[in-house]
Amino acid sequence: MSAVLTLPTVLPSRRVEEWKYSDLSQALGEAGFGADQAKAVLGPLPDGVEMFALDGPNRPQWVKAHYGKLKQNVVSAVSLALARGGIALRMPKNKSIAEPLTLTFTGKGHVRALLVLEEGASLTLVQRSEDAETRNAGVEIVLGAHAHLHHVRLAPFAAGAVQVEEVAITLAQGARYHAHYASFGAKLSRLELDIALEGEGAEAHLFGVSVLGDEAHADITTRVTHAVGNTKSTQLFKKVAAGKSRAIYQGKVTVAKGANGADSRQTAKALLLGARAEADLKPELEIFADDVKCAHGAAVGDLDADSLFYLRARGLAEAEARALLLHAFLEDAFAGIARDDLREKVRDAVNAALDGIST
Repeated sequence: MSAVLTLPTVLPSRRVEEWKYSDLSQALGEAGFGADQAKAVLGPLPDGVEMFALDGPNRPQWVKAHYGKLKQNVVSAVSLALARGGIALRMPKNKSIAEPLTLTFTGKGHVRALLVLEEGASLTLVQRSEDAETRNAGVEIVLGAHAHLHHVRLAPFAAGAVQVEEVAITLAQGARYHAHYASFGAKLSRLELDIALEGEGAEAHLFGVSVLGDEAHADITTRVTHAVGNTKSTQLFKKVAAGKSRAIYQGKVTVAKGANGADSRQTAKALLLGARAEADLKPELEIFADDVKCAHGAAVGDLDADSLFYLRARGLAEAEARALLLHAFLEDAFAGIARDDLREKVRDAVNAALDGIST
C-alpha cells in the first residue's frame, strides 16, 4: 500500500501557515529525513494485547483494516511510505489492563505505530522518545465505542536533533482519550495531533508541559474535530522558555455542521524567562453549528511581580521564590495523571528541566 503514495518533493517551510514557527525544510537541510529506519521498542507485553511487527509478512485483518487509513499530513505520508518497521497493537473487546504498556521510539529515521482499542477496552500507554537522533514517527490510534486510553508521553531534550511525530486518532461513540505530553525540546521538535471525535459522547482531554532552555525548540500543533454533537474536548498547555528557546502551541478546534452540543475549551500559557526567549501561542475556533459551548485563550508573560514580592517579603530568596512560582505555574498541566508513579516521573522530569535553566 505504501509504495503507491506520492511523496512531497519539498518538506514544509515557514511559508506553509501551519509550519510558520517550525521551518522543517531549513532544519533538515538538503538531506531531509533520509531513508534510515528507526525502531519502536515495546516493554513487557501484558496478557491480552496482540502485537504485530509491521515489517512482517501476512498482516492480520485488523492491521489491514486500520493501518494507513487515518488522516495524513505531508510529513506523516513520508513516514508511511518509507518506514519499513514499526509495531501494531490490538486490545480486544472489553479487555482492561491495569499495568501500563511502554512504547519507545529510538534510532534515526522513519518509524510507525498503530494502536487499536476495540469496544470497551481500556489501557494506559507510556510513550518515550529516546536519544538525540533525527526521527520521523507516525502513530495511528483507533478507539472503539466506549474504549478508554490514558496516554503519557515523555520527550527528553534532544540537542541537535530534528524530531517530528504525527499522531492521528479517531474516537467512536463514548470513547475517551486522556493525554499528558511532556516535551523538553530539540533543534526542532514537533508533535502534531489530529483528533476526530466521531461518535456522540466521545471526549478528548489534552494536557501539555514544556520547559525549554538554551536554543531548544518545541512545537505542539493540535487539530480537534467535533464531527458529531454531544462531544467534548479540553486542552491545557503550559510552557516555560529561557535562554534563546522557542515554545509553540497551535490549536485548531473545528465543530462540524450539525454537531450541536459540542463543548470545547482551549487554554495555552507561557512564561518567558529571558529577553531572547520566544513563545508563539495560536488557539483557533472554526464553528459551523449553532448550539455549542466553545472557548479559547492564550497568555504570554513573566512571573507575577506581586506574587514574587509577596514571597520575598516572607523571607524567601529571589531564586527560591521564582522556582516556587514556576513549579506552581506548571503543576496543573500534569497533576491530573491518574497513576502516582507516572505523575511523579513527569514531575521529576519537569523539576530537572527547571533546575537546568536560568531562573
